[in-house]
Amino acid sequence: QIIRKLKTAEQLIAQGKTVAVVCSVIEVTQTTYHCWRQQYGGMQAEEARRLTQLEKENARLKKLLAEAELEKATLKDLAEGNF
Repeated sequence: QIIRKLKTAEQLIAQGKTVAVVCSVIEVTQTTYHCWRQQYGGMQAEEARRLTQLEKENARLKKLLAEAELEKATLKDLAEGNF
């Protein structure tokens, strides 16, 4: 959806519309539009989907690492007799 809205925005800007008008047409704020353009500008829909998948996988792996580090710290404390 984001990529589709950005493509619509590009077409409207090419027709001479202002960013404010474009944002009202695609129903987002100017801030959102600029953030999307910075993050997704030039991407195809499949690339954006892959980016989203990678971000989710990265978050999952970070959570697993944090849990492993917590478990390691707990085991270390137990081994040292701090409990």
